[in-house]
Amino acid sequence: MSSTLTILILLLPFAAFVFNGLLSAKLPHRVAGWIAVGAIGISTILAWKTAAAYFSQSTPYTKQLVFSATWLRFTDTLQVDMGILLDPISVMMLVVITTVSLMVFAYSTSYMLGEKGYVRYFAFLSLFSFSMLGLVAAGNLFQLYMFWELVGVSSYLLIGYYYDKPEAVAAAKKAFIVTRFADFGFLVGILVLSYYTGTFDFITLTNPENPAITSMTGISFMGISVLTWALVLIFMGGAGKSAMFPLHIWLPDAMEGPTPVSALIHAATMVVAGVFLVARMFPVFVFHAPAALAVVAFIGAFTLLFAAVIACTQTDIKRILAFSTMSQIGYMMLALGVSGYASDSLGFTASMFHLFTHAFFKALLFLGAGSVIHALNTNDIRGMGGLRKHQPITHVLFLIACLAIAGIPPFAGFLSKDEILAATLATNTFYFGIATLAAALTAFYMFRLYFTVFWNSERNYEHSPHESPAGMLVPMGILGVGSIAAGLIPFGRFVTSDGQPLKTHLHMPVAIISVTVALVGIGVAWFFYKKQSDVPQKITASIGGLYQTVYRKFYIDELYLFITKRIIFNLIAKPLAWFDRQVIDGFMNFTASATNRISAELKEFQSGQLQKYAYIFLAGVLILVVALLYTGLN
Repeated sequence: MSSTLTILILLLPFAAFVFNGLLSAKLPHRVAGWIAVGAIGISTILAWKTAAAYFSQSTPYTKQLVFSATWLRFTDTLQVDMGILLDPISVMMLVVITTVSLMVFAYSTSYMLGEKGYVRYFAFLSLFSFSMLGLVAAGNLFQLYMFWELVGVSSYLLIGYYYDKPEAVAAAKKAFIVTRFADFGFLVGILVLSYYTGTFDFITLTNPENPAITSMTGISFMGISVLTWALVLIFMGGAGKSAMFPLHIWLPDAMEGPTPVSALIHAATMVVAGVFLVARMFPVFVFHAPAALAVVAFIGAFTLLFAAVIACTQTDIKRILAFSTMSQIGYMMLALGVSGYASDSLGFTASMFHLFTHAFFKALLFLGAGSVIHALNTNDIRGMGGLRKHQPITHVLFLIACLAIAGIPPFAGFLSKDEILAATLATNTFYFGIATLAAALTAFYMFRLYFTVFWNSERNYEHSPHESPAGMLVPMGILGVGSIAAGLIPFGRFVTSDGQPLKTHLHMPVAIISVTVALVGIGVAWFFYKKQSDVPQKITASIGGLYQTVYRKFYIDELYLFITKRIIFNLIAKPLAWFDRQVIDGFMNFTASATNRISAELKEFQSGQLQKYAYIFLAGVLILVVALLYTGLN
């Protein structure tokens, strides 16, 4: 395996970032766009070439450190290297990230044309892709954390791209702050793990027979092993990046960024980073900390249903897709949480398979939403309808993506979701019930969106909607092909928990159940939203309080604001600020004032005036005489 090729996969987007960033004031817009597209395009070719070489090996797909250079050395064993690790999941992620990024970059050359800061946009987009590529190729936990934080910085820059728009600035800050809390837990988990194991290296850490990892299970804190604490904290970082409950509040607001950015964040980069992190550390979870894996399963199951319920009530086209992403990521986390190892690793393979297929149809959904927004200049689906007549190509491609995410055969999401449901049924029937209910809700809210936008009654548009240009439709078309064909890949031959091929097949009873509930969801959406009707309004009015609670996302944002403003700011921050100003600053001010006062008195001894020196001399002599007389008399 050529290390040069794999290094270039990462460095080319970084070079595009540097070039466009330094010359942003001088480069013509289209030139900057195509520099970024060309760089990620070459990275895509190299990623596919790397995947072909890696998966064509005769030996099992083992972890291969194709490049490594020591950066910081702490002890003989604990050091930070900068390296590139290739294994089934990292190779798969290199392909997904570069392919979807290429489609988003190409789409953006048309979608963002004419925007102020066009060159800056492509510079940040290239930095974002570089950060995520560095994250998935990292050879050790500390290097992954460095790129993890760079992904956070990149997302902050892109979500706040419209920096003159207060909502975008607030959304960028919210995403950055919330994920910082999660990343603090991640960092503590890394430090605990490295303290006891003496290494950051993934190959060493994920070795099931690593004695240092085994010894951690015998050390407990509050009745729970230190290893379990470390992995839960590491998962906390993943939950923040992947917008898992209760660290999900940043994701809907992140829709204030440009729509292609939303496609990249949701389909191939930031939001899937948490799933990748758990998959990377999976052997440690499954062999040594099943309690931590149970936490992953619970959070995944809760989030997938929680987000699906909220998505049924939203009216912003991008926010519907945002909650959809949360729900689908929940499926992936749940599949990891219920998985075993080796021959019992269907959940692991299913999770990675769904990550792979989801990248295509979710990117297509967001780019399709961008096509609609580009035509109407609004995100509110209540102002949309009948667009299939005006945007026939967008309509067909959006329908393909909806069928894929709903799990209708033979589209990509069907087989990957079937494997998740099968893995869940074999392990936990309660979670299977939650996942099946969420599948029905997914089909409902996606086709509620589809019928409302492309069917229903045509609105009185101020300007006649138009189909998007070829520069936007061609990338969408390629993603449409991926949304159909990606599910046909025999994924178990390539990506498994132990590097050995896993034979997968269609689980007919599960497939029948999942397709049936999906068709029911589609049917309900068709009944309510295909044509103009007041039935949905009557139903929502009849359950007004419940509907408003769900529509307001169960008031989780308001709860966070109450905790931060009323409790943390008023009851903690304000008293601390008063103590800081009155006590700490007051003491320091008193010390400074007293020092100034004393120094003002003392400096008279060195005034340079002869008469003052004579006065001080005579006063000293008199004091000595008096002292000698006093001692002599006594």
